Amino acid sequence: MEKRKICIVTGSRAEYGLLSPLIKKVHGDPDLEFQLVVTGSHLSYEHGLTYKVIEEDGYVINEKVEMLLSSDTSTAISKSIGIGTIGFSEVLNRLQPDVIVLLGDRYELLSIASVALVQKIPIAHIHGGETTLGAYDDAIRHAITKMATIHFPSSDLHKERIIQMGENPESVFVVGAAGIDNIKNMDLLNKEDLAVELGINWSDQVFVVAYHPETMKKDPASSIVELLNAFDDYENTTIIFTKANSDENGRKINQAISNFVNESPDNRYLFDSLGQLRYLSVLKEADVVLGNSSSALLEAPYLSTASVNIGERQKGRQRPPSVIDSQDDSESIKGAISDALLFDFAESNVEIFGDGTSAVKMWEVLKDNPLIINQPFYEYKGGLS
Repeated sequence: MEKRKICIVTGSRAEYGLLSPLIKKVHGDPDLEFQLVVTGSHLSYEHGLTYKVIEEDGYVINEKVEMLLSSDTSTAISKSIGIGTIGFSEVLNRLQPDVIVLLGDRYELLSIASVALVQKIPIAHIHGGETTLGAYDDAIRHAITKMATIHFPSSDLHKERIIQMGENPESVFVVGAAGIDNIKNMDLLNKEDLAVELGINWSDQVFVVAYHPETMKKDPASSIVELLNAFDDYENTTIIFTKANSDENGRKINQAISNFVNESPDNRYLFDSLGQLRYLSVLKEADVVLGNSSSALLEAPYLSTASVNIGERQKGRQRPPSVIDSQDDSESIKGAISDALLFDFAESNVEIFGDGTSAVKMWEVLKDNPLIINQPFYEYKGGLS
């Protein structure tokens, strides 16, 4: 009996961190053939060539698909999708996986999913059913849901949305948020170790910032100045930034942050990529995490760190009460920081995205569930919760 070939694709540092527990399970199963394809910003010098982290973790990368252009305009990203379609057409034809695993909503995944659909390769999609109305990722996520035949949402609400889109309930498995596995299972670094590894000085207060373009805006980078201005009132505060992703105008955001950090290098720090262990560790030590990254809504609450979610990028996404929403002006951001600093975790249930066993649940389905290429539209009769 031939081994089932499970192909997992990763295109960014954050995505790989979320996928790593599942990768470990599939890679370690002698009854499965594990395939790993790397693309997107993993292969970009500007974003830290993070494919090397994957190799350092002991994994063999079966294929690398170059698709990023040296520009982050809407035209360049559109061309990148086209280049990815060509590259993945060849790669998936060579690998011939039995099922391909995709996480989330990045534009790189649109080309991969399209190729898999045409080549009749079943798609298992993680984190479907969510909404992020401030980014075109929202439409990409839903498009991948319609191309997939196995679904791994993070909550019952997201399961219900997937079924509402016509997907058979028997193909939808609530597994929780993928990133929670790492929080539950990793031995995170303490402040002393982080200071040595990252070369930072700790102040009385610590902010972590992960801010990405709002791609549905005419100027996706316009709000970064307001965020940086909000920090003027916070003295004796260590501010740790991670770079924006490769979305449209990500470079403009990174340049503004770099200039801001250079003005006060003793307590402001910018990193291309922290990696999952160090990123989760600094989140745990932070007083507040700010920006518009999904990690502020999903992982930070499990680390008892309050979040300030800025602007529209994550609009519509389910979130626990430790996430304080803010408009994208400096006064609103400062008010939200004050509220976040006062948040009482003892009085609230913030663990709404599962118990940190998503990798095991997904591995069991991928290993044993029937794989189908197409399924009829399911007529949903219910109403959303």
